[in-house]
Amino acid sequence: MAKQWLPVEQYVAGLPKAAVYGCLFFTDTAGRPLQLLSSVHGGWQWPGGDMDPGESPWETAVRECREETGLVFTGPPRLLATEFMPVGQWPVTKVGFVFDGGELTDEELARITLDPEEHSSFEVRTMDEWAQVLDTRAWERLAAVNRARRTGCPVYREMRRDVCADHRPGPAA
Repeated sequence: MAKQWLPVEQYVAGLPKAAVYGCLFFTDTAGRPLQLLSSVHGGWQWPGGDMDPGESPWETAVRECREETGLVFTGPPRLLATEFMPVGQWPVTKVGFVFDGGELTDEELARITLDPEEHSSFEVRTMDEWAQVLDTRAWERLAAVNRARRTGCPVYREMRRDVCADHRPGPAA
């Protein structure tokens, strides 16, 4: 029996839907991660956001960083993490890409200009200091991405499970 192909519109209508985001992970020159405090939900996050039509995740990360911090990032794309969040809090699946933004100098940090509608402040802290203020899920995310930067092994995250790019489970921190 010959396989019947669906018309493209019908096939696409049956595919899963997902929101895609991109963000940049920065540290200062001492290796302390930078995070922005959301004015919307009060959580700590990296410069980034949801993809606009026609953008790639990398283009999204660079655009959102510029919009949220005033920093114009020109480095090459280096993937640190891919995150998959099944339908839950959002009505569609979310897929995210975390890219390495590199190290920011004190001068670059001083030039950060936040959009107050999105973020009320930013901080750089040691990992031990972040561990004291983040909830478990946010801490595990930070630890996984920081480890990926240190080791050069990108991480794939599904909810709270971390797996290195070669699918070996990664260490917890």
